[in-house]
Amino acid sequence: MGLFSALLGNAGVVNQDELKKDYGNLLIDGEEIELGFKLIRDTFIFTTKRLILIDRQGLTGKKTEFMSVSYKSISRFSVETAGTFELDAELKIWISGESQPSITKKFNKSVNVYDVQKVLAHHVLK
Repeated sequence: MGLFSALLGNAGVVNQDELKKDYGNLLIDGEEIELGFKLIRDTFIFTTKRLILIDRQGLTGKKTEFMSVSYKSISRFSVETAGTFELDAELKIWISGESQPSITKKFNKSVNVYDVQKVLAHHVLK
């Protein structure tokens, strides 16, 4: 991920081995990482069971929140692809009962947003 994209707040793909090394202790038996993305200091991971959002907080980033969202609690999602002159695509996820998206993430062009949509659709539309 380029510095320019990182400064704009866009997410880039993270290697599965790196994610497993850093966050494998969050997984339950039989749970596998499918896709992961990094957004400056934050990370979000699509697993076979849930979506894990890792939010590094504070100046040092030592304080960390790990949010787990089960796929069955996702009521809908949208993917907005990049236009001709835009640098990114955007993913919005609504949790059941919410009128506004609970999760919004921007992706740089290195991420195939259709792959992200496919993983979400696979789990949410079961």
